[in-house]
Amino acid sequence: MKTGFELFIARKYLTARRKQAFISVITFVSILGVTIGVMALVIALSLITGFQEDVQEKILGATSHLMVSDLSGEGLRGYEELAARIEALPEVQAVTPVVYNTVLITGPARSAGALLKGMDFNRERQVADWLKQLPAGNLPPEDETPLLVLGKALAATLGVSVGETVSVLIPAAHLTPVGLWPKMKTFKICGLFDSGLYEFDSSTALVSLSLAQKIFNLPSRVSYLQVRIKDIFQAGQLADRIQQMTGPGIYITTWMELNRSLFSALKLEKTLLFLTIALIVVVAALNIIASLVLLVMEKTRDIGILIAMGATARQIKKVFFWQGATIGLVGTFIGLSLGLFWCWLANTFELIKLPVDIYQIAFVPFRPRLFDLAMIVLATLAITFLSTLYPSRRAAKIDPVMALKYE
Repeated sequence: MKTGFELFIARKYLTARRKQAFISVITFVSILGVTIGVMALVIALSLITGFQEDVQEKILGATSHLMVSDLSGEGLRGYEELAARIEALPEVQAVTPVVYNTVLITGPARSAGALLKGMDFNRERQVADWLKQLPAGNLPPEDETPLLVLGKALAATLGVSVGETVSVLIPAAHLTPVGLWPKMKTFKICGLFDSGLYEFDSSTALVSLSLAQKIFNLPSRVSYLQVRIKDIFQAGQLADRIQQMTGPGIYITTWMELNRSLFSALKLEKTLLFLTIALIVVVAALNIIASLVLLVMEKTRDIGILIAMGATARQIKKVFFWQGATIGLVGTFIGLSLGLFWCWLANTFELIKLPVDIYQIAFVPFRPRLFDLAMIVLATLAITFLSTLYPSRRAAKIDPVMALKYE
């Protein structure tokens, strides 16, 4: 027997015309099942990965990776010195101060609650892409001029645009002849921003840092420092280092803590999708077992002749292993190709649209990752290879005498 004849015989058995067409049908269904399973896995995991990365990108684009705040709630004092110390760390990309509070904004038609944030726009626009190019208007100067930048969705809710004025009710009360009274201030809208995150755009208004410090009575203080880092997955380690550096009285929150429930749910959904859709491959593996068992029954005489000519039990096992493995390899390759083609098609033409106010993104992005594809291929091949064990062992146990006696 020549080396490699097992693969030759396996290929012949796969391509030869059957005495019973039923076996050919089961073989075709097996390949189809593996193809559909792999294709579904590629599409599903690419969808979850794309959705997760896109939402994460938008959330981190509009917020900070780390938030350094004061435990007393009175605001950070000496924040410039603290920001300089944190910014000196090699992992840190930028540190920007923020002052914020909730307000009620009233437009010509309606009112809406919002988060009024004071920022240093010169620093912030260096790291925040959504501030570099506004859909309308411009950022305010770094002074106390009452100018406001609204989120695009918030402006639509209030029914206002650039150049119009709005009234802002500020919770900090001041003393009047009739007692304590909330502050009311008129702002002119100088610009609109669009971060791509609907929840942020529909509930946020921006002013200069100095103006926010005056409005909320925080002279020389800020609510917190926004820290952007080069590697977002080192946020936890860097938070511990900053905590040791700053000592007690300072509280540090990471982006993972702020969005833990969302990303934990997406990760769990990805795992459950993989396990659920992998059942399609398991069903296909059962078809492989059925087709190989039927083939062993049909080729009993051929197997007997091979054994009589000197083929070992190991070589007979290899014949049917290669047959099942070929089904798995062909189905995996076709499924992988079709899945990647669909991802390209869906991304290119934005086939699946989503309501932005619910999902934060306009369409479903498909982003296949090499690790996910490797896991799909390995899991599929492992299942299909294991499905060949029983039929190949059964073929190797055939008695050549009995096989040739009863044709």
